[in-house]
Amino acid sequence: MTRKIRVGIIFGGRSGEHEVSLASARSVMGAIDREKYEVVPIGISKAGRWIASGDPLKALETGEVGSSQPAALLGDPSRRDLMRLEGTEGEAPAIRATPLAALDVVFPVLHGPYGEDGTVQGLLQLAGIPYVGADVVGSAVGMDKAVFKDVMRARGLPIVESVLVKRRAWDVSAEGVMDRVEKTLDYPVFTKPANLGSSVGISKCDDRSGLAAGLAEAARYDRKVLVEEAVPAAREIEVSVLGNDDPIASVPGEVIPSREFYSYESKYFDDGEDASELLIPAPLSSEMTERVRGMAVEVYEAIDCAGMARVDFLLSSETGELYVNEVNTIPGFTSISMYPKLWEATGISYPELIDRLIELAIERHRDRERSETSYQPSGASSRE
Repeated sequence: MTRKIRVGIIFGGRSGEHEVSLASARSVMGAIDREKYEVVPIGISKAGRWIASGDPLKALETGEVGSSQPAALLGDPSRRDLMRLEGTEGEAPAIRATPLAALDVVFPVLHGPYGEDGTVQGLLQLAGIPYVGADVVGSAVGMDKAVFKDVMRARGLPIVESVLVKRRAWDVSAEGVMDRVEKTLDYPVFTKPANLGSSVGISKCDDRSGLAAGLAEAARYDRKVLVEEAVPAAREIEVSVLGNDDPIASVPGEVIPSREFYSYESKYFDDGEDASELLIPAPLSSEMTERVRGMAVEVYEAIDCAGMARVDFLLSSETGELYVNEVNTIPGFTSISMYPKLWEATGISYPELIDRLIELAIERHRDRERSETSYQPSGASSRE
């Protein structure tokens, strides 16, 4: 019999999106084909501790990680095993690492910093393990909204006017920061952490006092805060993208928020009659539909994405202007998440989507492995 592909699914993490990651991981592990894949759940606590024994998902959901066996990956391609860490208590513990499971591929279901930003991707590349999603550069640029805007601007793609605020500047002169924002942007504005998703830390600000509160809230989560001018009568349009060198775009979807904007609460807490509404496909003209799909692929390729991403747009109902809002290189995978729902509407089921993502991960890894890592000038003699 053919051996099952061993898939490490990493979730949790040191991020404000920790709980969202757990929900995404539960959905992925519930949908993955167990006849084809052997799943190795790998949890990361809010403190950064890796665990792989017992039921890591349950341990993180209950917060009872103290008794779980710690685990680690080594940045060594000759040892692609997930390692169990064992040691003794004391001032200078002796730690012993023993193999727990050799991983064929990893599916990071990590949202936000220390997972979606290129950090885990770098570790996996050092370890020589194929992984689902964008490489280090695509992950890092996609995570940092300020750098992402710079890339979009350089590529001539439409973005909303914004001001970048450093937390240090806010600490030194809050009034000076607000003066600078007000000279550049008109109210209302949105304040958001530059390196976070799921609408964590985002506020809508209608005046100076609201701006002060919004900047303080966003600065809790990141050293860089983005202040963006609100798009008049904005519609939230989202497109899922899939692929490596020849990406394809799904049908667009539209989010009708249950609150004034698509906040964390409207994404994950509001339900029943109070839930946000997802319109799939989005009610757009055929011309706008093709424009949005084409621009989603442009955005994806501009930051060198791979595997998957969800590209979000803002469309003004008043002016008809379309703006690139952001890209999510590890989009939500919960039962209510737009990324899998858009592919389902396009003709790719959830289990098939997981299959394709794993295939793309292995394909990208093989392409990466083709690159030579040593150089011998022509005609030069070899040296030890």
